Amino acid sequence: MEYKYLNSINGPEDVKKIPEDKLPELASEIREALFNRLTKKGGHFGPNFGMVEMTIALHYVFESPKDRFVFDVAHQTYPHKMLTGRAKAYIDDAHFGDVGGFTNPAESEHDMFYIGHTSTSVSLATGLAHGRDVTGGKGNVVAIIGDGSLSGGEALEGLDYAGEMKTNLIIVVNDNEQSIAENHGGLYKNLAELRKSGGACENNLFRSMGLDYRYVEEGNDVSSLIKAFKEVKDIDHPIVVHVHTQKGKGYPRAEENRESWHWSPPFNRETGEPLFKWDGESYNSIFAEHILEKLKSDSSIVVVTAAVPGAVGLSQDVRSKMGNNYVDVGIAEEQATAMCSGIAKAGGKPIFATNATFAQRVYDQMTQDVSLNKSAVTLHLSSSSVFGMGDATHIGISAIGMFSNIPGLVYMSPTSKEEYLAMLDYSIDQNDHPVVLAVPCDGVNHAAYPVCTDFDGVKYQICEKGEDVAILALGDFFNLGRAVAEYIGEKSGKKVTLINPRFATGLDEKTLDSLLSNHKTIVTLEDGILDGGFGQKVASYYGDKDVKVFNYGFERKFYDGVIVNEVMEERRLTPELIYEDIKSK
Repeated sequence: MEYKYLNSINGPEDVKKIPEDKLPELASEIREALFNRLTKKGGHFGPNFGMVEMTIALHYVFESPKDRFVFDVAHQTYPHKMLTGRAKAYIDDAHFGDVGGFTNPAESEHDMFYIGHTSTSVSLATGLAHGRDVTGGKGNVVAIIGDGSLSGGEALEGLDYAGEMKTNLIIVVNDNEQSIAENHGGLYKNLAELRKSGGACENNLFRSMGLDYRYVEEGNDVSSLIKAFKEVKDIDHPIVVHVHTQKGKGYPRAEENRESWHWSPPFNRETGEPLFKWDGESYNSIFAEHILEKLKSDSSIVVVTAAVPGAVGLSQDVRSKMGNNYVDVGIAEEQATAMCSGIAKAGGKPIFATNATFAQRVYDQMTQDVSLNKSAVTLHLSSSSVFGMGDATHIGISAIGMFSNIPGLVYMSPTSKEEYLAMLDYSIDQNDHPVVLAVPCDGVNHAAYPVCTDFDGVKYQICEKGEDVAILALGDFFNLGRAVAEYIGEKSGKKVTLINPRFATGLDEKTLDSLLSNHKTIVTLEDGILDGGFGQKVASYYGDKDVKVFNYGFERKFYDGVIVNEVMEERRLTPELIYEDIKSK
């Protein structure tokens, strides 16, 4: 396709040169560029297609970066990137790697923050506005937040604070009537009332917080948006511009099925079918099927999610079958965790199912509301692994260090489907303590060794008995441990001891002591950051013992754009490099 306008845009100043009546043509080009990238590479589909006209209008009226934009989550910033000099990353396949999926100051001066999590924009914007004022700065501060993100506690805290500010702050609420799945929470009743009344109803969430307010019904009409933004530009007090948009605008399949088109893998544009289909087992389907089966005999189980049911296999059909045994609290992980503690105290069996990257927000609740109160909550943690999501905002390798040091909590790391199900059942059925269950992320492997069902107390499983070298391989790195044990055995001529620790919390001191009689080297492998992790606890225990301990895992740093094989090689997480290390010492 010929991109008449998009090819000429090197920055926002070029957007302003296009006649206003030609901007719909620019919108069409942006959608074609989105199709070009997303059909081949995948990414956030619905949010970006719905934001095209709004993004054009923002850059047409305001003057980035003097006027500062803060995009919440940054799921919807592909059009923004195109209009700020990065269009090649969408129209030229050779440049796909030039940009990431979120705003990132390292990419452009038009990106204020590296943002991949939700509900943060208003709080960040209040800080930008206050910082501008105390330093004598100029320009507008504009937060762009989706209606789904409004349910997050930080968003409500930000709005609450913004209501008492007496300075320029513009909060654009992109209301497409949808989070990732459907919206949940009482505030959405008011958004619906505002939409129905054209913003005129007396009951107004934003005004009640002290904010000025205006409503734009035609959120995919660029002229209406330009008019609204011109009216609020350079305003001297905080205001909410509530804009009604269509998620997935421009692709009927995405407009009709907003949940499944929030994010898409590479797909065929004509049919909507993914280019690559996974027909094997997944822990998403295993979890959903297992919970549905357990609910037949135990109605006290409650699965709680925070707006990401698809991440744990809870499709619309599965959710409907679960009925009152399923709860979605919206993008409110803190609410989910504390609610689970209450369910447990009332005799229920709660499971909070989420991704490790989002669980970072619940450290306080897991410590105070759950562990301090000895509530038997299961935190079902997906993607707590280098094998999961790879952006700096989403990688889950902090989970072991973060949760395993909370007193009273048990962190379990299964190595196979069978062990996962046994640990899940144990966690649900016991009533003594909270459990973090790290869902395997290295594919669905089946048990190569007998699976224990008694998980009371920390007991390691000795899978292979050998001498000289013992490998303690936790969770997702168990299969790596098997490969290391085989390689060292072949090279040294001596059988290596292989241990499945099963727990990232506590130590099986009896097993560790037993290794001292005929082992000179201990190797720990963990799919997490070494500082504060499993391996360091083992090394500390052996500190005054006559044995060498080698800890393998990841550095305490932000990994970004992870290519697993490269990171594993960098951290010497291969059988060959580990053998080289222990042989040289």
